[in-house]
Amino acid sequence: MSEILKLFMEKGFLLDKEMLEFLNELDDGRVASEIIDKIAVVSHKKVITKNLVDDNIEKIKPLLVELDGEKRKLVDKYFVNISISVEVKKERGVEDEEVVVDASTISGSTVSSNINVEKEIERGSVKILSSPIGVSKKIECRDFVKHFRNRYNGMKKLLQERPELDNLISIDKISGNNDISIIGIVSEKRITKNGNLILNVEDLTGKARLLINQNKEDVFEKSKEILLDDIIGFNCNGDREFLFVNDFFYPDCFLKEKRRLDEEDYAIFISDLHIGSGNFLAENFGNFIDWLNGKDCDEGQKEVLKRIKYMFVVGDTIDGVGVYPGQEKDLVVKDIKEQYKILAEFYERIPKHISIIQCAGQHDAVRVAEPQPPVGEDFAECLQDIENLYLVSNPSFVEIGGEGNGVGGGGVVDKGEVVGESGEVSGGGEDVVGESGGGVGGEGKEGIKVLMYHGASMHGMIGEIEELRLNKAHAHPARVIKHILLRRHLAPTHGATTYIPNSSGDPMLISEVPDVITTGDLHRTDIDSYNNVLIVANSCWQAMTAFEEKVGNNPDPCKVPILNLKTRAIKILDFSDGDEGEGEEVEGGEDGEDGGSSNNGEDIKEVKNG
Repeated sequence: MSEILKLFMEKGFLLDKEMLEFLNELDDGRVASEIIDKIAVVSHKKVITKNLVDDNIEKIKPLLVELDGEKRKLVDKYFVNISISVEVKKERGVEDEEVVVDASTISGSTVSSNINVEKEIERGSVKILSSPIGVSKKIECRDFVKHFRNRYNGMKKLLQERPELDNLISIDKISGNNDISIIGIVSEKRITKNGNLILNVEDLTGKARLLINQNKEDVFEKSKEILLDDIIGFNCNGDREFLFVNDFFYPDCFLKEKRRLDEEDYAIFISDLHIGSGNFLAENFGNFIDWLNGKDCDEGQKEVLKRIKYMFVVGDTIDGVGVYPGQEKDLVVKDIKEQYKILAEFYERIPKHISIIQCAGQHDAVRVAEPQPPVGEDFAECLQDIENLYLVSNPSFVEIGGEGNGVGGGGVVDKGEVVGESGEVSGGGEDVVGESGGGVGGEGKEGIKVLMYHGASMHGMIGEIEELRLNKAHAHPARVIKHILLRRHLAPTHGATTYIPNSSGDPMLISEVPDVITTGDLHRTDIDSYNNVLIVANSCWQAMTAFEEKVGNNPDPCKVPILNLKTRAIKILDFSDGDEGEGEEVEGGEDGEDGGSSNNGEDIKEVKNG
């Protein structure tokens, strides 16, 4: 047992791992004892953690400032605090070689807007259609049963609308050798010794075995994409012993037409900031915020900036703490609250006419299990009062630009059990509004409906679907999203992602087809269209990490898609090399020909009708 640990156990105190490491490296019993005594007095705690010390850092600042040499470097290593760091630098009289980070140094000084306006710009209207939270209760086996039954019933309702599924019956009604259609959930998939595919499927009435013959080349090739737990409609013939599949169909997403707004407003999309990481591209993100304020923009660009009414932030705003083993080595801000304070300072610099809609991701300070709730005040109190910020769940369904939606203030959606009558991520649910009144619904023309999902399930889908795996879909996220839309489910396979079962409805079911689906997580921009649904996969603001290099993932950072909500033209703005506000209109993104994100320096003011 170390002398430091023994000393504090004798005093009746317990230390967490980080504090023990710090005090052992400090190797100064007097200072260590004074630090703990001071913290214990002001906090009345017997368990001394690094977070507790961070919260009371001002109380022990005099003890830390008087240290010199290697001990001061140790302070910088463990306690990132600007007031301490500045004093340490002043006494040394030299530039500190170690990176010292705080909110002001990362986010930069406040930049006033350079956009000249004769009157205040009206904020974009936001209506939260669905923001499922999940259930605060003990989870039992029967909850999973209800969850999958609700998913099946929801998918069955969608599949019954497909005209191809004629003579539709339940499995327990199969008799004779007739041409029939059934709807089933795939429980097993295997290849026979003859090279044919056997599927075990079930509905609420029974189970059936299906065979897809390799001689039916088109159907067999399509069947390679079938995942476990997919809910599919099958055209087949046979009897209770065996059914032979002639064709099969997913619920799929279809829109008859592309919805547009009457006003020429714009929406921008970002994700995966990873604030707190040593690889966070703070300068580039600061350039993006400056651009939003009209810095170094010509009059044409400033006119467009006035019309940017919405900014979607699709998860992983911070890098978090303890997300993966050894993460502390990659962090320059090791406190979650400080990471969110930096994010808040960036948000405060964004013009107030822009409504910011933010959902969580796997690195944010919420549970990993989906649906993830909005980022709360326990770790991000600084975000709660930003007037133009809406904190929503992951996933969530949002309508922008509709008449009668209200503009109000931002806020956190109600912390109810599940939003919507069925708990599904889109459609049919009751409205959820910001605490200060934003998004109050009223009758009027519909706006653009946007489905936000960070994208944790996409890695598993790439690994399981041959077409995605062979075509290296990590570099082409839109291909993965097409499979999500095809299945009408954000995470179709049980076990591929951590989730909380819901007895009133599956929150990951896409019950209503969105106009736009936007994701993050894969750190690459990709734009495409699928049956009139616009796909916007987002870039990141983090340079390549050691893990990404190890697995061969090549991020494409600092790209910002900007969507004209009237013409549906979309451009990619590139902030990776200092050319703020430059980008290329993506012609294929809306026509489904060739979504992409290359940049040729075309100025934003030249965005044309698409």
